[in-house]
Amino acid sequence: MHNQETAEVRPADAASGGGDLVTARGLTKRFDDFVAVDEVDFSIAHGEAFGFLGPNGAGKTSTMRMIASVSPVTEGHLRVLGMEPASQGPEIRARLGVVPQEDTLDTELTVNENLYIYGRYFGIGGTVLKERIDELLDFVQLTERRDSRVEPLSGGMKRRLTIARALINEPDVLILDEPTTGLDPQARHVLWDRLYRLKQRGVTLIITTHYMDEAEQLCDRLVVMDQAKIVAEGSPKALIDQYSTREVVELRFAVGSQQNVGHLLDDLAQRIEELPDRILLYTHNGDDAVGAVHERGLNPESIVVRRSTLEDVFLRLTGRRLID
Repeated sequence: MHNQETAEVRPADAASGGGDLVTARGLTKRFDDFVAVDEVDFSIAHGEAFGFLGPNGAGKTSTMRMIASVSPVTEGHLRVLGMEPASQGPEIRARLGVVPQEDTLDTELTVNENLYIYGRYFGIGGTVLKERIDELLDFVQLTERRDSRVEPLSGGMKRRLTIARALINEPDVLILDEPTTGLDPQARHVLWDRLYRLKQRGVTLIITTHYMDEAEQLCDRLVVMDQAKIVAEGSPKALIDQYSTREVVELRFAVGSQQNVGHLLDDLAQRIEELPDRILLYTHNGDDAVGAVHERGLNPESIVVRRSTLEDVFLRLTGRRLID
């Protein structure tokens, strides 16, 4: 999706040939006495899909806003696309695409008009803009809706249009804040496919999401944030290998009986977690654990054996407390 008419000289360390597009060292964000981001270190490579996971208030949004160069850094070092946000914010923002959590489309205008007006903000016009709109509408599968008003479109269509709008300036980095929140499963999978195709084209993706399956599907690497700090970093598979077991056995017992059986399970797994409604056995062989449960004369109302997921890692690292 690159056009020679819009080519420009770019810093060498952010060129499309490779290297880290974002580096942070000791990155800190304070709001008066409140520390939102506390001395975090990370780097994001060219062409990578990089995720920020964490409970509400963990510091994800504050970090993303600093990367997007719309919120100043309090302390530490941050470079984005080889530039300093404090002194080169406009240049950085011109090369970013941002998909906010809430759609900010003009619902009274058509699909085409939304893209046209946004393209004009970046100084794109004429046949270049028309061709780019045609290509983006095809890419997000909205060509047939070109002349439709935005207001009656489905949630999935609006999210795809928001992504198309964010790509109008052919960004080096696409920042996505909770990209599929509120979408049904079919719309989420369509969106995942579009994002995967973008990554194949070399666009760097920075994603925050509450959906662990989304992070597993999309992210090459991710960090887990909790209480303003990074508590883990790695690929989804590496994090599962490090912080969980190959399988998890979920046992549900009759109401009122669970508290009487927990002590009988102590040595059946690498780790045991008792929840109000079930007991989780973290083990490398779920079938063997189930057999041992029955050998001890225990008869759960239901047994589920599943593979460990990123959600197991996330909950182990950040806890199961509710955060408003």
